Amino acid sequence: MPIDAAKVLAAEPRSGEIAWTAKDVQLYHLGIGAGIPATDPGELRYTLESRLRVLPSFATVAGGGPPGVISGLSTPGIDTDLARVLHGGQSLTLHRPVPVRGAATATSRVAGLYDKGSAAVLVLRTDVADADGPLWTGEAQIFLRGEGGWGGDRGPSARPAPPEGEPDLVVDRPVAEDQALLYRLSGDWNPLHADPDFAAAAGFERPVLHGLCTYGMTLKAVVDTLLGGEASRVRSYTTRFAGVVFPGETLRIRMWRGEGAVRVAVSAVERDEAPVLADTAVGHS
Repeated sequence: MPIDAAKVLAAEPRSGEIAWTAKDVQLYHLGIGAGIPATDPGELRYTLESRLRVLPSFATVAGGGPPGVISGLSTPGIDTDLARVLHGGQSLTLHRPVPVRGAATATSRVAGLYDKGSAAVLVLRTDVADADGPLWTGEAQIFLRGEGGWGGDRGPSARPAPPEGEPDLVVDRPVAEDQALLYRLSGDWNPLHADPDFAAAAGFERPVLHGLCTYGMTLKAVVDTLLGGEASRVRSYTTRFAGVVFPGETLRIRMWRGEGAVRVAVSAVERDEAPVLADTAVGHS
């Protein structure tokens, strides 16, 4: 059995130093489709250093190292093929606005390991703090296909009730043909998103977009439309990755206003609105 559950759950937390600059923030924003139209004042908040604000989902790539879905595979007790790995979900809690440039300590630990029968789910929690205190906390749910069946805890199964009624706003966001190639420059070099042969070995007809790119594109749409372009209003952001996106497709983003939160659902227009993000909520001030 590739997974040694006892060893995984006993793994010690790991800490490392991360740093980022305005250039890293700008590259991330371009990777999630910012800058169109290039001279739009709303887009310049993401692209021009003199006006720069940080979209909170940048936290998932800050420091430029491998994302949690990949770094989690180096956890003691896990030995699995990258082609069998999927990002199942992501949550982010902001303790303060993310600065345009910074240096911080990131501490990661295993927050859970669940046996889903045909798969295992590893939950990796990362707490990030700088000299002034906590900045953000992220949790990645890593889906390991074919690695379940050892008789472990199945984990939580409750899901939030779907939003009621018609959405308050629906927007479409195109995904460029080269979106994944640009986004991966922020640190996620998984060949699933660029190499057709690797994608085929993983069971996909062609390379797929990073789930965290869709995650960032969706948050940007919410901030730009329902939060007045004020990224600093975001307090939390959680989603479940319900399906893949192929570069060149169009995201349809449905939003429901609520008290202190926006509920969101995302689908792929060209594939009969196949679900992409589900159980999604943006908490805000």
